[in-house]
Parts: sequence; C-alpha cells; structure tokens
Amino acid sequence: MQRKEYAKEKVIGDASKLRVGVIVSRFNSDITGPMLEGAKETLRAWKVKDTNVHVAYVYGSFEIPLACARLIAKKKLDAVIAIGCIVKGETRHDEYLAHATAEGLMHVALDSKIPVGFGIITTNNLAQAKARSRGSANKGSEAATAALEAAFV
Repeated sequence: MQRKEYAKEKVIGDASKLRVGVIVSRFNSDITGPMLEGAKETLRAWKVKDTNVHVAYVYGSFEIPLACARLIAKKKLDAVIAIGCIVKGETRHDEYLAHATAEGLMHVALDSKIPVGFGIITTNNLAQAKARSRGSANKGSEAATAALEAAFV
C-alpha cells in the first residue's frame, strides 16, 4: 500500500532514442486497456517516438514473461513494460500465477539486462483493479516510468 504522505516525483527525460516494448494481457482487458493507455501517455511524455513503441498482446499474465523475452530479442528493445491484471478468485490460483509471473519477469530483466516495468496488478476484487488502472493511480503509467528510469541507469 502506498503511504499517503508519499509524493510521486515526476521525472521525465528525453527517451526519444529508446525502443520500448509493451506486452499486454488480454485477460481482464477492461482493466489492462486503460493501463496500456496510461503507459502510452507516459511514453509520449518522455518523448518516445510512436514508431519505437512495439505493443504485443498475450492471453494472460502467465504468458507475459516469455513474450517480453521474445520481443526484446526480436526488436532489440531498450526497455519493456509488462501489463496484466490478476484478480483473486475462490482458490489460491492467483497467488501461484502472480508469483510465477513476477519471478519470470525478474529472470527476463536479469538475463537480458533490459529493464522490465512491472505493471501486473494483483487485487482482491474488480473494484481494486479498476482503481489501479485509471487516473493518477494508473499502474501502467507507473510501470512505464519505472522501465524508462531504469533504462537510463
């Protein structure tokens, strides 16, 4: 949970030369769609050229790490953004899925040495997911910022 007194410092650089990939889960597309738009807005604010943004879709969050690795290799990316939504159900399936996806994305980042913005939200219900996919709390936008900042390290 984000602390109320935490103020997000807006760091915007010139990323016009960067090639960025975005992998988006189609599962829960009513959530991941607005997250993708938030990521695109952030990429535009950082001056990433539209021609340097490569968006690919996968079925669910579990497929995102492999798609990130393949897109990095295929497009020679400088950063990648992973966008997905895992909502808790009646079983612990969401926990296994979230853990495997997070670990997979960390492996992609470490193996490729390319930053991966983590925009996989895990929520207890749809209302929480909607709150994290829109407006100033848009986790797609935050994942884009994280990936871009790391690309300049």
